[in-house]
Amino acid sequence: MLKTLTASAAGIATALALGATAAKAEMPEQINFGIISTESATVLEASFTPFLEDMEKSLGVTVKPFFASDYAGVIEGMRFGKVDVAWFGNKSAIEAVDRAGGEVFAQTIKDDGSRGYHSLLITHKDSKLNSLEDVLACDQTLSFGNGDPNSTSGFAIPGYYVWALNNKEPEDCFARVTNSNHEGNAMAVASGKVDVATNNTESIYARLAKTNPEAASNIKEIWRSPIIPSDPMVWRKELSAEVKQQMYFFFMQYGRFGDLEKVKRERAVLANLSDGWGPFLASSNAQLLDVRQIEAFKDKIKAQNAGDEEGVKAAEAKLAELQAYSGIVGQAGY
Repeated sequence: MLKTLTASAAGIATALALGATAAKAEMPEQINFGIISTESATVLEASFTPFLEDMEKSLGVTVKPFFASDYAGVIEGMRFGKVDVAWFGNKSAIEAVDRAGGEVFAQTIKDDGSRGYHSLLITHKDSKLNSLEDVLACDQTLSFGNGDPNSTSGFAIPGYYVWALNNKEPEDCFARVTNSNHEGNAMAVASGKVDVATNNTESIYARLAKTNPEAASNIKEIWRSPIIPSDPMVWRKELSAEVKQQMYFFFMQYGRFGDLEKVKRERAVLANLSDGWGPFLASSNAQLLDVRQIEAFKDKIKAQNAGDEEGVKAAEAKLAELQAYSGIVGQAGY
């Protein structure tokens, strides 16, 4: 586990210096950039195109977006070499690291400099539901829009804070449970098709408020999670050192170095991505520790409820290992 968590840190310290001098390093003919399905592919492509065009110019090779109907599609794309670098949430990044040979190398931040966001439960503005306690009344009369199973804020975080800590599952509380991405859940709530749904502060207050203010005005927040670390960027660890150096240099200098006009234009491009990003920060697989601990705790609760003593021991051992490592790297040890 610790080897996996620390793998992406190797070689990163010298990447900026090397990237600047490796301008003509051997590159593949094409880089495929995976984009998780938080919104429709049309919306995502429009916002990411200027950034990918700049990446293409910097690397000197074609950079193509890779879309899938769900998060798993991007994970599988990386697993089979069809995705070289991707934007993931923390939960889906764990899957990419563990199952698809990925490595975290950078972290997104917001354009105001903040390094996190929050998972939400949302409902229609006219709903009688006003709190988590109202949801946990569990009268089996309402419908629930859960997130993609590989989504951090749409599934993993509410799965822990809303359900596991209260010893419940969505099926215990609702007559109907569906799964969708953030945009789909937001629109379902705004139109009254779903009574309660998961979402996050980025999707509702940064994206939907801009792209569909009428729908956003019909939504109210009834629960907010503790802060979640901002999304990671992940590359295939099989990529050559030369490719990683050039790619890392591009990400770290973007919107940060150069003349005023260049920085201003790149900051505007970043501000149009997702909930509005700022320049990237260096990161590693250690960024995933918080969500790994949440997943391990959920495993422990599930094993306890099933009377699985061996499962409880395995989950406790995993939690102890993760907590020990977390104590070393701390909050800023990515």
